[in-house]
Amino acid sequence: MNALVREAALLLRSRTALAAFLLLTLLASVSVAIGLREVAGQEAAIERMIALQAEDSRAVRQHAGEDAGSAAYYRFHATWDAPVPLAFAALRQRDVSPVMLRVRALALEGQIYESEAGNPELALPGRFDFAFVLIYLAPLVLIALLHDLWSSEREAGRLASLQAMPGAAWRVWRARALVRSALVALALLLPFLSGAVLRGVSWQDMAQFSGLILALVVFWTAVALIVAARGSRSAANAATLAALWFVVTLIAPSGANLAINAATPIPQGAALVRENRETVHDAWDTDRNATMARFYRTHPEWADSTPVGIAFDWKWYYAFQQLGDEQVAAMSRDYRAGVAERENRAGLVSWFLPPIAIQRGLHRLANSDVSAQLAYQDRIRAFHERLRRFHYPYLFDGRPFGHSDYDSVPGYADGPDRP
Repeated sequence: MNALVREAALLLRSRTALAAFLLLTLLASVSVAIGLREVAGQEAAIERMIALQAEDSRAVRQHAGEDAGSAAYYRFHATWDAPVPLAFAALRQRDVSPVMLRVRALALEGQIYESEAGNPELALPGRFDFAFVLIYLAPLVLIALLHDLWSSEREAGRLASLQAMPGAAWRVWRARALVRSALVALALLLPFLSGAVLRGVSWQDMAQFSGLILALVVFWTAVALIVAARGSRSAANAATLAALWFVVTLIAPSGANLAINAATPIPQGAALVRENRETVHDAWDTDRNATMARFYRTHPEWADSTPVGIAFDWKWYYAFQQLGDEQVAAMSRDYRAGVAERENRAGLVSWFLPPIAIQRGLHRLANSDVSAQLAYQDRIRAFHERLRRFHYPYLFDGRPFGHSDYDSVPGYADGPDRP
């Protein structure tokens, strides 16, 4: 214990070491504050959208009246992916993918992918959040503090004397390494735990996230000690560790990302939107009876509906909207399967890159990874299916639609326990 106290006192007398700890603490604190603000902004936006949804529904009720087709056409329905308490610490996909989407009972695939611009499976440097500080910046502080653990004493001419002391291995080297690593961990844990308490994170999630923080610190501490123990000069150790950091955190993940994308081609969201929209638009110039025949092949339960005539008919309109989704269904499945396959392959790569594996674990706990985004899209599709099934009896069976039926339209509920 005396050795630990002595090493802590010596370290805190070093202006360079103290500045490094204060800087890391400041960066971690700022990243937590940014994450808290971002998540609070998302929650506020969701609340505003839900409130505006009620106003929009009242306006549609006044405008569309008792016309089921008009009610379904004009009414937007809010969907959202609410952030979990840990989301503030690792934003990832929540920063680049929609967390809110208003949909109508029209062709869905174009609505889902309208703003899709790509879906990377390895998180490269992006939003400045706590995960960024942990994965990319904290190792640099550890490298600065541990690279010259032995070489600085050798260069100062004290190494032989220190090694001759009884128990020097513990009293000097182990205690010094432990104190420096512990202070780095503390600089990371204190801001994170403060943010977690403010967000009401459960103790279990807090413990798992903290465990990943400590795992990252232990990994880079071990790497730094292995390099520092080789007997090279301080400058050579620092250069070697910097190169390792650059390869492990930037070069290798980027290269793996390029290789995975090349090995697993997927349709672009923009191409899917274009195909969906072209199919819908072409239906206006297609024989109506042929369109209805195609629709009835996949929806035989409505085949006894009255035939469409020359005049505009809502059931024909919603039939070709549905056919637009069916036209791109295979492309949509391929897209989703490709994204999932890229994510799986990225997971395999992370076994060889511990910092990236830790980063993926952070995003999984924060529910901000690719899997969470795909799950949100699945919830939108399930909700849209309920929405269509609600309106079809009014459109194809001629069931009367009154003002009271507006209140029976299915609503979206976020999360896996939605109805």
